[in-house]
Amino acid sequence: MSSAQQSYNAGQAKAQTEASFQAAKDSASAAADKAQAAYNTTGQAREENKEEAAGFLQQTGEQVKNMAQGAVDTVKHTLGMDKN
Repeated sequence: MSSAQQSYNAGQAKAQTEASFQAAKDSASAAADKAQAAYNTTGQAREENKEEAAGFLQQTGEQVKNMAQGAVDTVKHTLGMDKN
């Protein structure tokens, strides 16, 4: 094989290696982008769920408070201690 042919073959191999490396790099970058998007979506859903749970707990707390106040008022009325 001539020196020119060897240089040509080496150039071809180098070009193929660089193309393969670039394809792998692009693929890894796309995978990272997809993972980041999935993480962001999950984080947003988690925040929405946290806010929904907080609202539910606050509403439940208000209901318990109102029920307790109603029970206190009933006991006071029964014992004749209410101000009405």
